[in-house]
Amino acid sequence: MYARNVCFVSMPSLNASIELTAFVLGGFETTQRKFVVGVTILITFIVAVLANMVNIVVIVYDKKLHKPMFLLICNLAVVDILCITSISPTTIGTLLAGVNTISYAPCIIAMFTHHVGGTMEMFALAVMAFDRLIAVSCPFQYNSYLTNVRIILLVFMLWIAACCFVAVMPATVLPLSHCHTKLIYSFCDYAAVLRTTCADLGYYFNVITVISFFLLFFTFSLIALSYFVIVYFVKLSSSEEKRKMGSTCLSHLIVVVCFYLPIFIRIVLSRMGVPLTVEQLHGLSVWSYVGPPSVNPFVYSLRTKEIRQRVWNIFKRVDIS
Repeated sequence: MYARNVCFVSMPSLNASIELTAFVLGGFETTQRKFVVGVTILITFIVAVLANMVNIVVIVYDKKLHKPMFLLICNLAVVDILCITSISPTTIGTLLAGVNTISYAPCIIAMFTHHVGGTMEMFALAVMAFDRLIAVSCPFQYNSYLTNVRIILLVFMLWIAACCFVAVMPATVLPLSHCHTKLIYSFCDYAAVLRTTCADLGYYFNVITVISFFLLFFTFSLIALSYFVIVYFVKLSSSEEKRKMGSTCLSHLIVVVCFYLPIFIRIVLSRMGVPLTVEQLHGLSVWSYVGPPSVNPFVYSLRTKEIRQRVWNIFKRVDIS
């Protein structure tokens, strides 16, 4: 299937554009145990997709869970599936099957979905923090402030906003000619695809840096501000209320840390001038999109009583049958 594409792997002359039909995937050239890494990612991928699907099915089919908080958890599960499926298949194919090429059009589509998933993950976590803020600060008005219809409309608008932000990436890449075929990662990341073009990269990286900085720090600031206010209300509450609030917010905090920690590690290390190899950057990038989707469904299934009970009932029925 890739025989026609392999002929474009030869190195072109400097700044000479080529007719590109496929990209060569990199990122794992120096990995010693590719099979072990590949199997690990494969198992993580399968478990993450199945676990998120269970959360979606439980919430969709149980009318008692048709509440704002559970609708947001369902949306997060959809986002997690999108995130992990946008990079895992090519990564697994590279490690286990030795398939190190991807056609141009599928790569651009994967790049778009990959970054839409990352953007929506930030939006979803920010909205969930706001949801917890309303639940803690205005418990009696919660149902009047956040209705199912409002949450669905908000989530729909966030998906549109994420697609609009990310549309800048294919819009800037598609008109450019390419001088190289090799991506530095095993998946189609915007920066990696852009580096294969013949264009002066400074302008494009500046544009995307501004957009990324705005999205990252806007969402993280909203989350941090929400928890500052939550802490204020917790201090004024009784011991029993503090316990309930802590239990309510802990699941979300775990998810936030899993997503933002690798991103901030990259930023801090870059600012400190700590040199990172391509493989280390690749590892942090893979974790950013594989780690949270594999952790999130279990966090919410195990720590959310309503979901935990429904899932347990499903397994009990299976055992009985």
